[in-house]
This record gives sequence, structure tokens and C-alpha cells, in this order.
Amino acid sequence: MSLDAVLDALAAVCLVAGALLSLAAGIALVRFPDLLSRMHAAAKPQVLGLLLVLLGCALRLRTGVDITTLVLVGAFQLASAPVAAHMVGRAAYPHDRIRTDLLITDELAAHLDRISERS
Repeated sequence: MSLDAVLDALAAVCLVAGALLSLAAGIALVRFPDLLSRMHAAAKPQVLGLLLVLLGCALRLRTGVDITTLVLVGAFQLASAPVAAHMVGRAAYPHDRIRTDLLITDELAAHLDRISERS
């Protein structure tokens, strides 16, 4: 077996695994009960799925320009997805879009008056 065949097989595994993680994230967006759970599903497995797809593409393409572009896409996704999820959660918190009965610890409850005044 040649190195190209091994890299192509590894790329296929990464692509399928990434696609399945992204599918699981999409299903979770529909099925999860509240905003925080959906936000978690949109951020965590979706980003890992995208990184696996990018790794699979990098293993398949194997050129410097393509790999550099894929690394930039992954870096921007890693930088922007957690920040966006955090901002959505903070914006939705004072508007009763969160089921507090599902929370283990609610660190913002003591600051709800201050948060509600700003919005």
C-alpha cells in the first residue's frame, strides 16, 4: 500500500467523521430544549466537525496554498464560534429564553438586576 492510498483513506475517515459530527450538531439544534443547550450544540461539535473536514481536505489536497487556506479557515472558526456563542447566551439571559431548572449553577442570577437595566 502506498503512502497516497493511506493518506486518502485517512482523509476519507476524517471527512466522514466530521460530517457525522456536523449532522449530530444540526440534529441537536432541533431537539435540545433550551437556548443554552442549543448554543452548546452549535458551538462544540460543529467546530470539531468542521476541523475534521478541514483536516480531511488537507490530507487529500496536500498543496501548500490549500493547506494554508484551510488552516486560516480553522483558526477563524476557532476564534469566532466561542465568542459568538457567548454573546448569544449573554444577550438571551435577561429575556427568559433560558430554562433555569436545567442549570446546575447560575452565576448570573445575582447580577440579573444590573443586566436587565442595560437591555
